[in-house]
Amino acid sequence: MNKFSSLLVVSLLSGTITLGAYKLLFDNNSFSGSKLSVATDSYARNVNLGAENSDFTNAAENAVHYVVHVKNVTVSEIPSNPIMEYFYGYRGGQQQTQVGTGSGVIISEDGYIVTNNHVIQNATELEVTLNNNKSYKAKLVGTDSKMDIALLKITSDEKLPYATFGNSDTMRVGEWVLAVGNPYNLNSTVTAGIVSAKARNLSKDGIQSFIQTDAAVNPGNSGGALVNTRGELVGINTMISSPTGSYAGYSFAVPSNITRKIIEDLMEYGNVQRGALGVEGRELNSIASKDLGIKQTQGFYINSVSKKSGAESAGLKEGDIIVRLDNQNVNGFSDLNSYINSKRPNDVVQVGIIRNGNEKTIPVRLTKKELVNVDYKGFEFEDLDSTDKKRFRISEGVKIKDISNEEYLEYAEVLKGSIILSIDGNKISSMDQASRLLNSKSNNQKFRVELITQRGERLQMFL
Repeated sequence: MNKFSSLLVVSLLSGTITLGAYKLLFDNNSFSGSKLSVATDSYARNVNLGAENSDFTNAAENAVHYVVHVKNVTVSEIPSNPIMEYFYGYRGGQQQTQVGTGSGVIISEDGYIVTNNHVIQNATELEVTLNNNKSYKAKLVGTDSKMDIALLKITSDEKLPYATFGNSDTMRVGEWVLAVGNPYNLNSTVTAGIVSAKARNLSKDGIQSFIQTDAAVNPGNSGGALVNTRGELVGINTMISSPTGSYAGYSFAVPSNITRKIIEDLMEYGNVQRGALGVEGRELNSIASKDLGIKQTQGFYINSVSKKSGAESAGLKEGDIIVRLDNQNVNGFSDLNSYINSKRPNDVVQVGIIRNGNEKTIPVRLTKKELVNVDYKGFEFEDLDSTDKKRFRISEGVKIKDISNEEYLEYAEVLKGSIILSIDGNKISSMDQASRLLNSKSNNQKFRVELITQRGERLQMFL
């Protein structure tokens, strides 16, 4: 695994891959006059047909018209350098212009476009070029950096072709898909492949959950569309895994159901509404199951239930094994996380569990993520707010909200309010990541933690 990880180069667009697409059509809801289209699942699949028996032409013909080229112009100031000025007459304080390119997907006839956050990050100016070579200035509507999704808007005098969202949850491994984008500035490029895996997790924080495909994707594809053979958007191409930075057989896309939910939130609320189930634990495998003394080797084992969460209210308990969410099977953390990421606070999810060898289903109303705290060995954690980040001059970490662990009560005055920066050398960006790391080992194993106290002192300790 370490050997594979050393070869893994995740090229986040802006220069590594730019794909993406997003198409919505709320049933009867509209935002700013825009409608997003969603397809139904009533169709005959051709999953087991060979490429020679599958017709990709209609899907490709539709997709190239709603996939666009995105140009990101960034203007920065070159700092002064006395040595360069003295020897070469170089003057600092001058402006430097850099141009990055990627792809995007039109999701409404009035010009909303989905792309990757890394494609447009730090942009001073954004320009979108359609398949008919018409170019438009674009404005940024909103972003979700955690899922690498951004929403743009252009204004056109004519109705634009747009994508229809497919259901990424019903995609099957082995199903044919097309990647459509602008690799290496080659406009309207279509490549074909199959779904190689679902719910693939490549991030340390465990937040993201990708569709893996072997459709060729290269720098410039980022933000482009992954579509099925009916031309429906099932993912936004986001990254590749490669020892060279170019396509080597592995590419990854944000599932359309997650993308669609993010876009709907940005349109309606101006930010992303994240729901939380409110459980902490570990995914099962043969080693974890042996350690826990159970027979089940697939699913998500609950180590603890978060206070004030929907899981607590619904009666989920430590030792329960989550094996299903609504109609979706849960084999591990990525499956659970991917499905919850497509939901909002107050959505009700039917949670299928195994408790004491018996299966049962419990309805759980999701809680707003910001209201849920993580508890581990008598330490209660919460995410940082803007005041904490400004005060400590940091952008990442989690705060120790309270301590009930008797072993550390004498240090409670110092530790309460402290910020955990890393666990076992892994920088901590969110409670999700902290929870996953803390619950990944046995209860008798300790973790080395780096933290900043309320006084600004940096300490190391073991939990």
